[in-house]
Amino acid sequence: MNQEKYYITTAIAYASGKPHIGNTYEIVLADAIARFKRRKGFDVYFQTGTDEHGEKIELKAKEANMEPQEFVDNISREIKRIWDIMNTSYDKFVRTTDVQHKKVVGHIFEKLYQQGDIYLGQYEGLYCTPCESFWTETQLVDGKCPDCGREVVKRSEEAYFFKLSKYQERLIEYIESHPDFIQPVSRKNEMINNFLKPGLQDLCVSRTTFDWGVRVPFNDKHVVYVWIDALSNYITNIGYDVDNASAEFHKWWPCDLHLIGKDIIRFHTIYWPILLMALDLPLPKQVFGHPWLLFGSDKMSKSKGNIMYADDLVNLFGVDAIRYYVLHEIPFQNDGTITYELIMERINSDLANVLGNLVNRTISMAIKYFDGHVKNTKVFEEVDNDFLQFVKSLSHRVDEKMDHLEIGLAMEEIFDTLRKCNKYIDDTTPWVLAKEDDLRNRLETVLYHLLESIRVCAVLLSSFLPDTSEEILRQLGISNLSESFETDLSYQVNEPKALFQRIDIPKKLEEIENLKNM
Repeated sequence: MNQEKYYITTAIAYASGKPHIGNTYEIVLADAIARFKRRKGFDVYFQTGTDEHGEKIELKAKEANMEPQEFVDNISREIKRIWDIMNTSYDKFVRTTDVQHKKVVGHIFEKLYQQGDIYLGQYEGLYCTPCESFWTETQLVDGKCPDCGREVVKRSEEAYFFKLSKYQERLIEYIESHPDFIQPVSRKNEMINNFLKPGLQDLCVSRTTFDWGVRVPFNDKHVVYVWIDALSNYITNIGYDVDNASAEFHKWWPCDLHLIGKDIIRFHTIYWPILLMALDLPLPKQVFGHPWLLFGSDKMSKSKGNIMYADDLVNLFGVDAIRYYVLHEIPFQNDGTITYELIMERINSDLANVLGNLVNRTISMAIKYFDGHVKNTKVFEEVDNDFLQFVKSLSHRVDEKMDHLEIGLAMEEIFDTLRKCNKYIDDTTPWVLAKEDDLRNRLETVLYHLLESIRVCAVLLSSFLPDTSEEILRQLGISNLSESFETDLSYQVNEPKALFQRIDIPKKLEEIENLKNM
């Protein structure tokens, strides 16, 4: 069977330090989409990795008394460890220090220079080292970097420039004729109104003030700057080269989805598309600039001491609890909030109560009343109609939300269905039916409806909470992965086991405080 392909990427993480939970959110979001697409039968290629060059890394390596390569090896390993802890199913973890990537970046730079899209000039501007960005006086906010709020310094140096302005009108036309290219729409409007229509300045694409990077092939005084080096990872790692792109490249490109943070939307929707236009390559089908995960109302930062790390959270609450929180709690367009209290409230209300309690009580009743063996005796009552209709339409509702990248809302559809299951138990009162021998078939029908509804929810949850989904299916004693409500399955359930424990919040907060002080 010739499957439809789906190529999804995250931004590559900057290898300057350990990623916090806000950085980790992106890889979990991409993983949920990749798992969903695989379940839908797509041939999925999911790429992530690390961006390992630049002045900031050179300085951090020096501070750590290490060579830059040793420094990025350690950080890249740590980032990969966090991605693996979060049970993410990426197909390739790329590194910009890989030999093949560096070779192709050199070829790209040379091609653009030879065709006149890159030229040598002089750069004077206000430079922010942490962001590796030049700014004009008018772009500063209170005299500081508009992205990170840090001090900037005046710099002047010889540099190569990329002619963004040459492709400006072509890009505006492309964005306006492809309404889904930049999502959400608010990000598209921002790019057009704030950057493209006022006019693009040519982009500085080489540096001479540091050494840690890919050398310009025909002028080794210069290092290729981050825009061409890092952004090119999306094509260099699937077999692209300027004169000899592989069959693999032609299979996967254009990318179906670049998933990135809203703070780097400009690079991915202006610099990157123009680079692709200059290389005469198709543009990605979609770039989604996701919101941030804030600690309370603040952006996470070491200086504020409000950073949460994924591995610490997993040790406290478990992988799927953290996956659930970050996927469910961040809206499509607006920033989300994370605190220890909010995580625990969500675990108690949704995971332990709605999901865990439902699975436990349903399986317990199947064992108590039918020794765990339940089939559909098809004794229907009026109360079944709305309930079954709701369950049967669940897969369609989830698909609809996922197609619009509304991951939190897709999960909410599943949990709404689980809540309906709990209400169905209250409406049908199985414990009352069990008292009457002549209602035994009705009781079995009710339990079948519940078990089958839980199975459908568990299958749909596999994109978001893979371990929990697997455990629910194990307890149900069934391996059927159909998303449809089946009427003729036979259940032989296993002993129930708590999926999520309720948390004593004050006690847990005390434990967290003690861990912080250790």
